Amino acid sequence: MGVRETRDLIGRHGVRPTKSLGQNFLVDDNVLAKIAAQGALSAADLVIEVGPGLGGLTRHLAAQAGRVVAVEIDRHLLPALAEATADLANVSVVHADILDCDLASLAGGWTGPVKVVANLPYYITTAIVMKFLEEFPACERLVLLVQREVADRMAAKPGTKDYGSLSVAVQYHAAPRRAFLVAPTCFLPPPEVDSAVVVLEVRRAPPVALADRRLFFSVVRAAFGQRRKTLHNALGGSGLVPGGRDALAGILAELGLPPAVRGEALSMEQFAQLANRIASAKS
Repeated sequence: MGVRETRDLIGRHGVRPTKSLGQNFLVDDNVLAKIAAQGALSAADLVIEVGPGLGGLTRHLAAQAGRVVAVEIDRHLLPALAEATADLANVSVVHADILDCDLASLAGGWTGPVKVVANLPYYITTAIVMKFLEEFPACERLVLLVQREVADRMAAKPGTKDYGSLSVAVQYHAAPRRAFLVAPTCFLPPPEVDSAVVVLEVRRAPPVALADRRLFFSVVRAAFGQRRKTLHNALGGSGLVPGGRDALAGILAELGLPPAVRGEALSMEQFAQLANRIASAKS
């Protein structure tokens, strides 16, 4: 659907974008086609779409995938979405909050590849992404339209300003890449931020070996909790390291890390070494 068709659909159903739900409808059909293409879809694929809105992206996905499950939280959009997808036999619309859904149940026993393609609400992007990465290992690829800043953080490398706990968390589960930017003028209404499409290729196995996965992520979060703090100060007072700052200083020296090193300088491998060494000290 293009801009005119979308406006007509909005007019027929009296749709008003809800700001509290982060609703900015993508109406540029060329961009919708580009997003769908990033899914590398075939008839063997099941696609879960989060926040289908008015069904513009849904139609592109249905033309390429075997089945599309579109999860929409806003009941006010359901009549317009039903009209937009009425002729698509392979589309199922689910009225639900994706954060409350059992993701495996959405897939419904599908035996082929499962992918996620979505224009995500920007205010809960991180929660939705991490739910899929942590709870649904059957998913092979996520193609997500998100705020540009969030896309940059997901794909950031150590030592850069965008690198943080989100970078490590996403890259532990997937290999991210920013595919392309999307201008505010492609939306109705235009968002006040820049947008980007990010592609996450889900890893079949973690990139690092961890003695204690929960401890690893606690260390990462503490390291980035106050970015200006050195690891010695951020972790030394966190209660995560037996012996506190003095013991941590010894661990950092063992790992060849300078006393004033900050979390943004550590690669995932170095965070794994640090967390594993702390786990050893705990035991």
